[in-house]
Amino acid sequence: MKWRLRVVHTTGYRYEGAVSQSYNEARLTPRSDDRQNLMVARLETVPASRAYKYTDYWGTEVNAFDLFTPHTELKVVAASVVETSEQAPPAVDASWADVKSPESLDTYAEYLEWTAYVPKHRELAAVARELRKGHTPQETVLAVSKWVHDTLKYQRGTTGVHSSAVDAWQAGEGVCQDYAHLTLAMLRSVGIPGRYVSGYLHTKPGAAVGETVVGESHAWIEAWTGDWWGFDPTNDIPIGHRHVWVATGRDYGDVSPLKGIYSGGAATAIEVTVDMTRLA
Repeated sequence: MKWRLRVVHTTGYRYEGAVSQSYNEARLTPRSDDRQNLMVARLETVPASRAYKYTDYWGTEVNAFDLFTPHTELKVVAASVVETSEQAPPAVDASWADVKSPESLDTYAEYLEWTAYVPKHRELAAVARELRKGHTPQETVLAVSKWVHDTLKYQRGTTGVHSSAVDAWQAGEGVCQDYAHLTLAMLRSVGIPGRYVSGYLHTKPGAAVGETVVGESHAWIEAWTGDWWGFDPTNDIPIGHRHVWVATGRDYGDVSPLKGIYSGGAATAIEVTVDMTRLA
């Protein structure tokens, strides 16, 4: 089954004083692959700006824009239409010898590295090794994802944008970013390359054509077990037609939807909305 979805991601900033200039990067454009087809995308800002596009190191499309007009508010609207389908089952179930071969370790070294968001941790590694016993790499990905899903409680406000996998595990709760980071920390500890995926999740499985719902900015993981494939540990489900992917990287720091620097008054309010409409 295929869905055609319109995604409208709006981010609004208000500042306590006039901002004289700002330099920004937006990673908000969905990508295309064998499961997802980007049909149209545009990005608009208020005040108006001229953006230029480039593809970053991780393969993400970036819209960079600068503002030199004094302003006390900034709105960024990214709109896109994509066709999505269910992810096919992983075509390859590599052995542990395949995953840990010199060729694999060299090719996917960056997705085995520890980062501030995905740090090395002895106790988490021990749990991952237990979950690995008797399982293939592909089965281990599912076992670890389920463990993370069952261990964490989904709770907004207990972790922040800078929280690590260990922070979420110690708190016992977090949001989708934390579920993804914790899963990656455990997979990397047993030698399975894993990457962070940012995107959107349509929140109503039975949505009617033409119906608009409040969507979610979402995160999940992809693992390499002979080929790349994804899984959603927050919901303990495979990647399907409700998932729209935008960017991949080692962790959240590589795929932050909006980031920049500015001169002037500090931001006093930020509002983010995601509207998703099933078109077909």
